Amino acid sequence: MRPITLATGYSSALSLGCRSGVLALACLGLAVFGCGGASKATVSASASTAPPASGAAADPTSPPTAPPPAATAPPGFAPGWPTRTDFANPPATAQKTPSGLASQVVRPGNGAAKPSAYDQVRVHYSGWTADGKLFDSSVERGEPATFGVRQVIPGFGEALQLMAAGERRRVWIPAALAYGNEPSGSAPGGPLTFDIELLDVIQMPAPPPAPEDVKAPPPSAKRTKSGLSYRVLAEGTGVKPKVSDVVVVHYSGWTTDGKLFDSSVVRGEPATFPLQSVIKGWTEGVQLMKVGEKARFWIPGKLAYGDSPRAGAPAGTLVFDIELIGIEPARK
Repeated sequence: MRPITLATGYSSALSLGCRSGVLALACLGLAVFGCGGASKATVSASASTAPPASGAAADPTSPPTAPPPAATAPPGFAPGWPTRTDFANPPATAQKTPSGLASQVVRPGNGAAKPSAYDQVRVHYSGWTADGKLFDSSVERGEPATFGVRQVIPGFGEALQLMAAGERRRVWIPAALAYGNEPSGSAPGGPLTFDIELLDVIQMPAPPPAPEDVKAPPPSAKRTKSGLSYRVLAEGTGVKPKVSDVVVVHYSGWTTDGKLFDSSVVRGEPATFPLQSVIKGWTEGVQLMKVGEKARFWIPGKLAYGDSPRAGAPAGTLVFDIELIGIEPARK
């Protein structure tokens, strides 16, 4: 699983299940570590650590006394980060935003550019619950994580947009900007706190503008019995996919108020998935297309995520521009 999925609950704009791509929470399956101060080195009471008395001859047969082991940082803490006990509440000096996010710069960045909501980032991070239990950490895995700013929980994404490359920031995210107080599955509930180091900002293409007819399908749009509406933007010349096929597409998705919530175009690479693994409106709509075709779909909530979906998924009617690039054989 990816770092975080920090995810808001749907896999890209498409998947019916967990979100991995608009991601799956990275390794919430990690063991939970208790986080406290640095461990203290101990020395056996029976071992003499005093130097020989002045003038006394050292015993050449005795092995040299080993120095005590160095203290180790608690799990989740990267070198150079101060340890902490402020998991539940931010200090009075923390900066707060109107959304309720609190943060404190631990080390300023070395660049001026900050990521936009549509950029990708490479980060190291560790996350704790309010009682100080580590639930996820790229530091512990020993490898930075790369993902889109919009592909994580809202509070994490907001914090990233406050940061410059090279910056280290400690953030406190209220439950409403995380997974909620009673999330499903293994996601951590309640307020969360993270240590984030922004290593790189990967600028992505500018997002496509909302269609002029995003609010409702025009009279010229075709409508199926299920309630799906669509119109062809550019004709294709290839074959149509079957429900059992795997398709390669570029797509962008908006809510009817014109807000872009997912786009393979912004990510800079097409998406590939089985037609049976996406929302019903996609399964039906893409089968109407020929390879090479571009079409716009208005998908009612009942064929998408519903009118009151789980946290993070877009509600109500959704509008997608889809380009069918290719068809692959069904995977076995």
